[in-house]
Formats: sequence, C-alpha cells, structure tokens
Amino acid sequence: MMDHKKTEPDLSNRNGITQYGEFTAIENRKFRYAVSLTERDLTIQKITSTPAGRSKVVYNLKDCVGCRAYRGDDNTDTAAYFSAFFYPFKKRWMSSGLSRQRLEQCFRVELLQDSRANLEEAERWARAIRDSSVRQQHLRNGVEFSEVRRPCRVMLLVNPQSGKGDALSLFTGHVQRMFHEAGIPHTLVITERQNHARELVREADLSQWDALVIMSGDGLLFEVVNGLMEREDWREAIQIPLGILPGGSGNALAASIHHYSGAQAVSREELLVSCGFLLCKGLVARMDLTSIHLSSSRRLFSFLSLAWGFVADVDVESEKYRHVGAARFTVGTLVRLASLRVYQGKLAYLPAEEEERSVSIAVSPQRPPPTAFCPATLLCGPAHDSPAPKAVHTLHNSCNSNNSLKGKKNEAMPGHGAPTGPPDSLLVPLDQPVPSDWVVVKEEDFVLMLAMYQTHLAEDLFAAPQANLEDGIIHLFYVRAGISRTALLRLFLAMEKGMHMATNCPHMVYAKVRALRLEPYSPKGVITVDGEVVEYGPVQAQIHGRLARLITG
Repeated sequence: MMDHKKTEPDLSNRNGITQYGEFTAIENRKFRYAVSLTERDLTIQKITSTPAGRSKVVYNLKDCVGCRAYRGDDNTDTAAYFSAFFYPFKKRWMSSGLSRQRLEQCFRVELLQDSRANLEEAERWARAIRDSSVRQQHLRNGVEFSEVRRPCRVMLLVNPQSGKGDALSLFTGHVQRMFHEAGIPHTLVITERQNHARELVREADLSQWDALVIMSGDGLLFEVVNGLMEREDWREAIQIPLGILPGGSGNALAASIHHYSGAQAVSREELLVSCGFLLCKGLVARMDLTSIHLSSSRRLFSFLSLAWGFVADVDVESEKYRHVGAARFTVGTLVRLASLRVYQGKLAYLPAEEEERSVSIAVSPQRPPPTAFCPATLLCGPAHDSPAPKAVHTLHNSCNSNNSLKGKKNEAMPGHGAPTGPPDSLLVPLDQPVPSDWVVVKEEDFVLMLAMYQTHLAEDLFAAPQANLEDGIIHLFYVRAGISRTALLRLFLAMEKGMHMATNCPHMVYAKVRALRLEPYSPKGVITVDGEVVEYGPVQAQIHGRLARLITG
C-alpha cells in the first residue's frame, strides 16, 4: 500500500525532494519502500522497524532512459505499477573496468480500491521521473545540449549482413527493449542491397521522421549521409539528427561517440548498450563533414576518414575475415605486414591556421601548424513531452549487405544529378596546381596516408586522440617508406590505446589541416572513404565544420 504519512523523516525532510511516496515491491508485497524524487536522484529505502535494516539505494537520473506506468495482467487487481529503467556504470563480472548494465525498479501503487485513481498516481510518478531525467541531462562539462523531438519518430535502418551477420539479432536482443523503455517509436527498415539506404533517404519524405538511426558498420551511415547530401533540399535534409548503433566490424563512429561521452573503452555488446543508452537520451551535437572530390568529378561527403595505402589495403582485404568480427582488422594487419608495400604519390595540404605550431612526430621541414579543440557547441531544439506510442515495425526482405561489393576495387558508386552541398572555397580543380599557401610533402614514397575527423578508426583503434565531432580539423597522418615491419606493428599496437604519437616513430608525421590533395603515382592501389572503396586516382578534400547533426547522448 502507498501511505501518504511520511514516516521516514530522514527522507522526507531532505532538501530538494519534489515527490515522496511509499510503495510495495512487485516481487514481495510484504516489504514497503520509501521512494523520494529530486531533480537529480531517485532514492529508494526499505521501511523497517530497525535502523540496521534500512538499506538505501540512490539512482542518478542521468542513467535513466525512461519510466512507464501500467496495469497488471490480472483484471481483478485494482493496483497500478510503474517501472523506471536505469543503465548505470557497474563493474564487469569477468573483467576489470566499468560498463553500462541494465537495472529496473518496479513498484506497486494501491491508494484505493479504484483502478483509475491508482493508474493516475502511477502515471504521475512515471511522468515526474521522466521529466526530471530529461531536465538535468542538458549540461555536460558546462556545455548545453539540445535534444531530439519527443516522442522521437525514428527510421531505423539495419544492414543484416554487416559484421558477423548478426545485426538484426543484436537489435532484437539489446536495442528493441531499450527503445520500448525509452518510449521511442520506430520503423525498422532492413536494407536489401548496396546503396538501398542511399536511395531511400534521397527520395524519402523526411517530415515523417525526427531522426535516422543506422544499425550496421560505418558503411551504411556513409550511404545515408550521401543520400541526404544528394537531395535538392540538402541544407534542410542534413539537419535531421543521425544516430548510429554498432552492428558491423569496425564501428568507428560508434566507438568515437562512446569516447566523447567520457566513458571507459568498451567493445562488442557493451559498446552497443552504451550507444543504445546515448541514443535513448537523445542529446544532439553538431558534426563536421568532409567534401571529397574524385578524379571523375564525383563529389562525396565523409564523416570518418580518407585512407590510402596500408590502412585502405587492410580494410578491403580483411573482408574475407568478416566472420571473426572486429578481429578481422587484426588478422588483416598481420597478413598485410607480411608483404609490406610502398606507394608512390604526391601529398599536399592546407595547414590549419593557429597560434600553436604543429605536433609532428617526425622532424620535417614541411611541418604544419596544428589546431586546438573547439568547444562543443550544440543546437537548441524544442522538447516535446507526450505519452510515447508503441513502436511500429515495417520489415523489408533482406538480401545483400551494403558492403557486399566492398572487396571489388574501384567499384563506382552511383551519382545523382548535379553536385550539391556547400562550396569548397579552399580547393581548386584537380588539374590545377595547389595554391601557394599549401604545404607540398617532399617525400613521394609512402606506406600509408590516413585523414581522420573522428577519434576512432575501429572499436580498438584510437587513431586520432585529439579529434572531436566539430573541431573543423582533418587530422592527417602519413607514414614514409623505410619503416620496418616491426616498427609499423608497434605503431598499430600503440594505436589501440591512442599512444602511437608517443612512440616517436621517425617515419610517421601528423598534421592538423583544413584541406588536402593526394595524387597517387602507383598504377594500382586502393583508396577508401569511410571504409568504402572509391575509384583510384587523384583525390582532394575539404572539411566543412558543423554541417550535420548527430545524436551523441
């Protein structure tokens, strides 16, 4: 029973309590609990006659994804119930460190023998817990975040063949329940072929959706971003919040988002739970996009990386090891190290203009100036509070992965109409020399070139520790020829912890840049954009700050 008499003065007299009640637990009605709500916490204390038995648990509302009120299955039961869902950091069972783990707190409300009054009271508690959870989450490190529209109508695109081919089962096993707990209605779309998602978002009526969420590797988000940027209304289209749930092998953006949240590194299902939690919280940040021009005059937009040489080779050649999941990159790295290649080409870049000088790992006369972090500035958007409708699922027959043709080198991706997007004011046509304020790298023999705009290249590759979502910087790395296999392996092992810049490798150079151009001389090779193979040949890129919006929690 719920008792309005506040028999626990140590709870009721605490400052800041906005709501107080006493309820029985669902699993054992013999025990009663005092429940108090503040703007930050939900406190639960067992009511007993002995002080020693008054165990108290405090849940931070930052860890709460939702709360719902409901009636029981027994029609003769006049009581109502409310359940709050938390995902706090807890110690792992089998290893060190912390990860988010699900906790549910359920209570029985029976004010009177009036089922309607009991349900109204349960709904009052559920609404108060939800509202308090939303209100206190907008500040992180002193920066205000906006949030997606609530309830958030989500189109969820799933690539069933990504990673080990278990993306759909991962969704039903982990994410679907979280969406229900957070009251997120969604339409599930299973991609059927390469570029299916690209075509879909290019033609879709985006007014039906408040967010587009991708459950796959990074390749499916690459399709979605470019589909949005190919629309005539690209300025408005690219403002729709994007979300990602790791369901592939690399999961670089998902690992980056997890890192930006300040949490300890995790992988596999723990990363999925973390990203699902952040998605349910619904906070939106700005994200840079990089405009990339290929030799065929095609223009692409990239959110993650541009790679040539060793990294691109490993990404493509490791496709045959997809069945081992994220470990495919480790296997691919070892295989490629056994027959290390050298690539000839010309690399030039526009240094980022800053007061500080570049942090370069090699002594080089062409050393570029660096960039400092920009503060996380975020959009303001209206929050809407209303009862969350049930999830809607629209299933499409699955066929091939969007990455199924990834191993086919130089596979041309379809274009669509005239180029759209913001002008690239820093670039000149590829058949003209680079401007005079660009740095032209003296060396022409390389092992790899990697341009990054997020922190992670894969779940376990912390490639650009200084990057953030909206710093307006391309983090450029290149490794010159002459490095030994052992040194290169040591470099990649250090990259797992983001320590590769501390190895003092004389062959690696790091620069912060605004634009770059690569002109390969080698007749054969691989260039990837966000892990996807593009046509081989001259390529140039310019970053556009804060162009897209990303749900980061």
